[in-house]
Amino acid sequence: MIAKLQCVVLDCPDVRALSRFYQSLLGGVVDQPDPRWSLDGNWSTLHTGSGLVLAFQRAQDHQPPRWPDPAHPQQFHLDLGVQDLDKAQQQVLELGASLLDAGDGTRSWRIYADPAGHPFCLLRD
Repeated sequence: MIAKLQCVVLDCPDVRALSRFYQSLLGGVVDQPDPRWSLDGNWSTLHTGSGLVLAFQRAQDHQPPRWPDPAHPQQFHLDLGVQDLDKAQQQVLELGASLLDAGDGTRSWRIYADPAGHPFCLLRD
């Protein structure tokens, strides 16, 4: 195992509205304090009772998916917690991922694309 799933992140135009929508469906706590994330008008979380965390990220000019229209595909990314960011990077690149954004060296995360182009982040636990 290289990583553990920390949360699933959905792009949306209104982070609070979507977090409350999912809270109504799944229960849980909206914007529970958590040292892994900074909460603001561009980022909201839902900690469900099952332990699953959904996060909501504001996307300027959000274009919702039109399933199953491939011109407007589903939009999400995975945040994966790792102990050693450099080691995990080497491992995911060997598996076929591509580095999209290495950051400036001060961030605790890096952004990659899976072999099909879907973005995901490795975050230092």
